[in-house]
Amino acid sequence: MGGILLQALLKNNLLSPELTCATVQHEERAKLLGRKLDVKVGTDNAAAVKGADIILIAVKPQIVQEVLREIRGQVTPGQLIVSVAASVPTSVMESCLPENIPVIRAMPNTPCSVGSGMTAMCKGKCADAGHLAITCQIFDVVGRTVVVDEKYMDAVTGLSASGPAYIYIILESLAEAGVKVGLPRDIATLLAAQTTLGAARVVLETGDHPALLKDAVTTPAGCTIDGIMELEEGKLRVTLIKAVVRATQRAKELAF
Repeated sequence: MGGILLQALLKNNLLSPELTCATVQHEERAKLLGRKLDVKVGTDNAAAVKGADIILIAVKPQIVQEVLREIRGQVTPGQLIVSVAASVPTSVMESCLPENIPVIRAMPNTPCSVGSGMTAMCKGKCADAGHLAITCQIFDVVGRTVVVDEKYMDAVTGLSASGPAYIYIILESLAEAGVKVGLPRDIATLLAAQTTLGAARVVLETGDHPALLKDAVTTPAGCTIDGIMELEEGKLRVTLIKAVVRATQRAKELAF
């Protein structure tokens, strides 16, 4: 996710290559990434944050506290820390840092790679509306943003961050169904993908409830109602709900 965001911000001129520094764990990876993105890439986290305006933490939840302790001696209240690590509360991050450091917790998803991501964010006790505005500006480059209370962030992870995987399974299944009824695989995949994209755009652009939009497609005694009956008998609705609930539960466990 760090790489996705870095490339998008550089591409859209929100970051200047000469003023950007990234870190990775291994020296060889640092060299490869530096050549690819034309930015300074190293392995020293503490050195990288010196003088930075914004510090983006994009590591696994289990090592967030370790990284924050590495940089705490170099961090000042004039800097903003933005974490995209799942499950780690702002209070935990703040406990690893000096006092009065603004922290924003963000949860993007992988469609950020094509500018169609969804990012939810919340602020820590020392961050303010200005810090949220800066962070929204960053993530607006790669999709849509929403500000939520921190108590909702694990649910965001279970729904939005994990959600693309659920959609890919649905999309793959629709394409396989197309093959089953005689369509060439490439055409079936195109039909499934564009239909998924189009349905999502209708929800976003009209603001109508999905149930109302479903009813508009479902004509009396038509084809769609028969298909919906099969979905209901297969408990697709309940299965998707259970998937989000389970992923949310797992998100609560990840950092500890």
